Amino acid sequence: MTMNRSVRLKSRPVGMVKRDDFEITEEPLPEPGEGEFRVKVEYVSLDPAMRGWISPGKSYVPPVEIGAVMRAFAAGIVDKSNHPDYKPGDAVAGMLGVQHYAVSKGARCFKVDPAKAPLERWIGGLGMPGQTAYFGLLEIGKPKPGETVVVSAASGAVGSLVGQIAKIHGARAVGIAGGPEKCRYVVEELGFDACVDYKGGNLNEELKAACPDGIDVYFENVGGEILDAVLARMDMFGRIPVCGLISAYNSTEPVPGPMNFRSILVNRLTVRGFIVFDFQDKMAEANEKLGTWHAEGKLKMREDVREGGVDAFPDVLNLLYTGGNFGKLVLKL
Repeated sequence: MTMNRSVRLKSRPVGMVKRDDFEITEEPLPEPGEGEFRVKVEYVSLDPAMRGWISPGKSYVPPVEIGAVMRAFAAGIVDKSNHPDYKPGDAVAGMLGVQHYAVSKGARCFKVDPAKAPLERWIGGLGMPGQTAYFGLLEIGKPKPGETVVVSAASGAVGSLVGQIAKIHGARAVGIAGGPEKCRYVVEELGFDACVDYKGGNLNEELKAACPDGIDVYFENVGGEILDAVLARMDMFGRIPVCGLISAYNSTEPVPGPMNFRSILVNRLTVRGFIVFDFQDKMAEANEKLGTWHAEGKLKMREDVREGGVDAFPDVLNLLYTGGNFGKLVLKL
């Protein structure tokens, strides 16, 4: 008898995620009811937001309940269906969880075309991370031709696309990444104009050299000292879309605010936090644009696919918070 193996939350982590915070369970294969379909999950997206999803504090979605399957975007193939719009063999992506089989009614799930891009890419650059980059930059950052756009975590799933979309819209793109290899990739492969290595020990001076005319748009993924360095270089009426603050996600003590907070007042900055679902009514637009740019070769995407199945989930998840991944982090089941 085929069983369904899943990752369930066992306890709320303190600091970095530990293996003991999760348990691997086996249950009988779930059967789809009326208007439902079952997906054999092949790839799971690992995202920085997961750390917030398993914390007890207030967030934009309720925390994952103790004992529940770990929330995750995933992609797979429909293997059984009682839904009129989905048939066996359809490739889909959506909020399916960290498990081998998932049952869905179709909410926040959509068909994808593996002939146009690998299945794992539909939970990366052509999925939620791509949509996040698109909306955060264009709806909030609103870059103009000739302006300077800076993005932290520039080699990651979201940041790598932010800079490329900025270039498509005629802006100058500057990345911030950790280590020479990632910085070379950002400039030589993705086409950014410059990239600053925040691990190099000269963040402020290198950022000043890379942005001699200041910064018009800063796409925030990290927070901490990087945010302070950028705030010191922001131009008048600059815009800061706040997508994430990954440097603080595993902190066990209250995180101090930015030292350069005064820059927000002095430079009349617009700072806005957002999540991708704020723009739910424009998803079709984002998907069409991202797909077109990808097909035209204007958007390069990289996945960091890890093996090990559900058993590897806790260890692979922590790579996000140590900088151990290079590209969109995906777990293959």
